Amino acid sequence: MNILYFLVGCSVLMALVFLGAFIWSLKNGQHDDVVTPGMRVLFDDDEVE
Repeated sequence: MNILYFLVGCSVLMALVFLGAFIWSLKNGQHDDVVTPGMRVLFDDDEVE
């Protein structure tokens, strides 16, 4: 039964870490432009010399 308490505590701690990382990424603008990266594949990047 003690291992259950340990595993629940670890899972709550991991969930808080991931929540903190998600909030940090929102504040730093990681999810601002979700359209352009998908369209970037359609354009040719070859430079003609």
